[in-house]
Order: sequence, then C-alpha cells, then structure tokens
Amino acid sequence: MSSTSPSVANEAPGHLEGRGRLQADGALALITAFWGVTFVVVKGALDHGDPFSFLALRFGMGALALTAIARRELWVPSTLRRGLALGVFLFLGFALQTVGLVSTTPSRSAFITGLYVVFVPVLGLVLFRRVPRLTSWVGVVLAAVGLRYLTGAEVGAAQGLSQGDWLTLGCALAYAFHIQLTERYAPKSSVVPLVAVQLWVVALLSALCLPFAGARVEWVPSFIGAAAFCGLLASALAICVQTWAQARTTAVRVALVCSMEPVFAAVYSVALGYERLGPREWVGGGLILAGVLVAELGAHLWDRLSARSA
Repeated sequence: MSSTSPSVANEAPGHLEGRGRLQADGALALITAFWGVTFVVVKGALDHGDPFSFLALRFGMGALALTAIARRELWVPSTLRRGLALGVFLFLGFALQTVGLVSTTPSRSAFITGLYVVFVPVLGLVLFRRVPRLTSWVGVVLAAVGLRYLTGAEVGAAQGLSQGDWLTLGCALAYAFHIQLTERYAPKSSVVPLVAVQLWVVALLSALCLPFAGARVEWVPSFIGAAAFCGLLASALAICVQTWAQARTTAVRVALVCSMEPVFAAVYSVALGYERLGPREWVGGGLILAGVLVAELGAHLWDRLSARSA
C-alpha cells in the first residue's frame, strides 16, 4: 500500500493520455459487446457437458493458441508470477459463479456478479489508496442500480442471502481483484504471455475440479465448436484486448464499461427471439448506459475544465 495520502488525481496513472484512454475504453466496449454473445453460445454448450469440462476445454484451447505465439516469453519468471495470481482470481470468478448457481436464481446471480462494478473502486481505495473521481462514483452507482432493474433480482434484507448468493458475492470480489491487479500488471508484462499463463491456470484448475464435480461430456460438434469459439475468441483474443486496454485506462473505467455486458446479452437474446424485455429491463439498461456515459463524459469535461483553469 502506498504511503502517500490519497487524492482524486490518483485515479489514473500520470502517463495516461486522454486519447489513449478513449481508445482503450472503445476496445473494451467492443469486447464487452462480443462477450454478450457468449451467453447464448455457452447456454447451448452446457446442454452437452458439465461446466468444468467446458471451462477446461475452452481455456485449454485458448492457452495452446497463445502459447504458440508467446513461446519463450511464457517462461519469464515475473510473467509466470503475475499470470498465476491473475489466473487464480479469474478461475475463482468462474468457479464460484458456477457453483453458486446451484442454490440461487439466475437473476440474483447476474445482479450479484455485476457488483464487481462497486467492488473495483472500493478495492482500489483500500489496497492502493487510489480515489476515483466524483463522476466515476456517480457512474458506479447508476450502473449498480441499473443492474438491479435489468436483472430483476430481489436481494433484500428480509429475504436474506442464500449459500449460492454468498458464493456469487465471492465471484464478484474475485473479478474485482482480477481487474485491479490487471491494471497494475499490464504495463509491466507482455500481453500475450501474461494472458497465456492465466488461461493455463484456469484450464488446469478446472480440470482438477472434475473428480469432485463429475465430468459429463457429449462430444458433439456444437460442444466442441462452442469451446473453440469461446476459447480462441472470447478468452484468448478478448482477454488480450482487455489486458492491452488496462495498460491505458483505469480499473474503474474498465468495470463500468464491462458492466454493459448483460445489456448486450439481453439485446442479443431479444434479437434471437429467446425473450422479450419489459419497461423494467429497458430502464435498467438505460441506467447502466447512463452510468458509463457519466463517467466517460464527466471525466472528459473535468479534464477540459482543469486544463482551462491551469
């Protein structure tokens, strides 16, 4: 933890330029839209296999592809250490959410998982004494409220939290740690080998869970194709883009942009005829979008005003 006093200026590293941050945020928005597609793909794949077999195959494929590119860079000691730490948190996010779904509802799971958007700035403040700007806090609150409406989750004190809810809360915390640590490690390591190590960690830990979770796989083309699609594109390529972007933007902005994933997923689901959105879902999606815009445009206006007053 830094010994300096916290300040609003600590939100973003000093070397970051406005244009670089916008490019990074734009890249994150694109991969978030892409991740929204995977909800439909994974749902179909899990009809033919258990979650941990799918995760092991998915991340194993992605890891092999990136290893072929990274080659010797994969074995740099600092990259191995950082990739191991990031991979553990990435695996915990997937595993805790999967196990938590056994004893909670999909809507509650989606909402509680999305709370990483709140945990990210809190962890940054507690661990690294990095204080987000006021516009970022406003955006976080709007996104959190939007997630509540979009998912329709009923998570009240009277109802209490089930064991699945607590496990899913751990998932949200794991994702928040992953985002915060990626921001710190991304500028210090080559992207491809750093992500390759993470994917190997997730694949191997998923495989180790199989004796306890019970393996069930139908080796049909749709299952293998879904694993390849998610492993090569949604994991290897997309996490590389995320890591590249996090060397150029802040963890809070990453969390806010990625909070739009359920919005994109809902849009795709409607477009494919799986569901219809009511007023509540549209309000929720609008609030999430408003949160992202407030954080993005607010930060831009703040920088312009600061430049004029300097």
